[in-house]
Amino acid sequence: MGLNVDAPEPPELPEVDTGEYDDVDVQGTEYRREELEELLADGAWDDAFDEWAAHTDLDAEEFAVAEELGLFAEFDFFWDDFADRVGYHAPGIPEDWRERELHPELNSWETVSGINAALAEFGDTVSRTLKEEYIDWEAEYEAPDDLPDF
Repeated sequence: MGLNVDAPEPPELPEVDTGEYDDVDVQGTEYRREELEELLADGAWDDAFDEWAAHTDLDAEEFAVAEELGLFAEFDFFWDDFADRVGYHAPGIPEDWRERELHPELNSWETVSGINAALAEFGDTVSRTLKEEYIDWEAEYEAPDDLPDF
């Protein structure tokens, strides 16, 4: 299918403890948010968006709803050193969307769950793009020249 729209701006990563998310289990305290935010701004966000948009089932109207609700700005990414991965928290339309009358285009559970699923897929795509194409933190460590050979 595919989606032909411009990528939204990358999110500003919050200074939050990932412990506040029920669906995220991270060990360690170094989340490297500033570095990830720079990588997103330097192209990882746009690269991931292009990959995701080429394959998503989300249509232009559903994308517009997600963008108008500010959901792309609510993404959170963080480094999980223990798992050697980029973790993420994808935003979603809340379960009480009908009572809150969030957007006129939200008129069925199918639409809401489709948007939520697409946002989760996008988060996964951004996470993989960062890890596979942008992060090279192992290169930061340089062993001293005087280490003995074993």
